[in-house]
Amino acid sequence: MTKEQNKTLEAVQISIQMEIDGRDYYLKTSQNSSSEMGKKLLKTLADEEDLHRRIFEQIYTGIQEKNNWPPITRNPDGCKSLRTIFAQATDKMGSNVKTPLTELNAVQTAINMESKSYDFYENQGNISNYDTARYFYKALAAEEREHQLILLDYYEYLKDSAGWFFKKEHASLDGS
Repeated sequence: MTKEQNKTLEAVQISIQMEIDGRDYYLKTSQNSSSEMGKKLLKTLADEEDLHRRIFEQIYTGIQEKNNWPPITRNPDGCKSLRTIFAQATDKMGSNVKTPLTELNAVQTAINMESKSYDFYENQGNISNYDTARYFYKALAAEEREHQLILLDYYEYLKDSAGWFFKKEHASLDGS
């Protein structure tokens, strides 16, 4: 195996561990969430991290067996399902949400994790010698960025739900 393949396998191993850690964190945090929306949103994020892990494991095996980055058939959906879960849940919950500080801290930690994942995948996409790897890492970085934005939106909602609704509805003070 070449030095390049070893570097690629090392990056894939790091990716696998990042996805395992992310999944574990989201599952733990979902169990401690004070709202059904939080539980559902965080559980869905855990499922996405697990999907990423399984794909990376297939990639790792493909590189080991064929000495090349395997073709990837996954096409990300732009996190539409996460956006739908969040939108439906906020409609049901309204603007009177009381959130414990520990949950806000947990969501802030998740935002930071997604940011680090984004940076890592973006960098891997920039330095990879395989076209398929570049495309995959860039697509995954975009998914991680979307996770981060959804979590940021959720954080803002938890922190100030009335203000969040005001901002999202683009209400103006003159009634228009």
